Amino acid sequence: MKLTNLFFTLAILMAAIVAVSNFLVQFPVYYFGMENLLTYAAFTYPITFLITDLANRKYGKFTARKIVYLGFFTGITLTIFFSTNFDDLISIRIAIGSGTAFLVAQLLDVSIFDLLRKKIWFVAPIVSSSLGSLVDTFLFFSISFYNTEIPWISLAIGDFIVKIIISLLMLIPFRVLLKKTIPDDKKISV
Repeated sequence: MKLTNLFFTLAILMAAIVAVSNFLVQFPVYYFGMENLLTYAAFTYPITFLITDLANRKYGKFTARKIVYLGFFTGITLTIFFSTNFDDLISIRIAIGSGTAFLVAQLLDVSIFDLLRKKIWFVAPIVSSSLGSLVDTFLFFSISFYNTEIPWISLAIGDFIVKIIISLLMLIPFRVLLKKTIPDDKKISV
């Protein structure tokens, strides 16, 4: 099994984005009265779907799952050591919610993308990222903030809307990177 620089780059980026997003989710956006609607993680987390979709397109679903698992274990480890305050129940719930939501949503994204990969180039990333984002948002916010004073439903709605917008914007780098790294839309095995 030959692992390429792209594989390792995607795995490292996945772990970094997960760790950064888990830190940023603790901070609401205080501009334009959005503190009950949005956290800064909504701007970084959708990049994980771009990474998963690129890996899936380049290597196929089995290798994309490897990147998800590597991102999960590395990202959660970094989160536990650098972002989790074990004296704060919300912080612990964020770590649990993040890990659960990430794993379920990313594996769903990989499966849906693989089913749709033969469609026009933008169908698979749009559908898989949108459904993955919906599942991720619901799981994360309900596990992390249910039955707290945090307005998790409005935060989840705002977060989901931004994730969809960012996912649409991610089509641009997806297409550019697709053309650079995967000529003729072929996949190689890793």
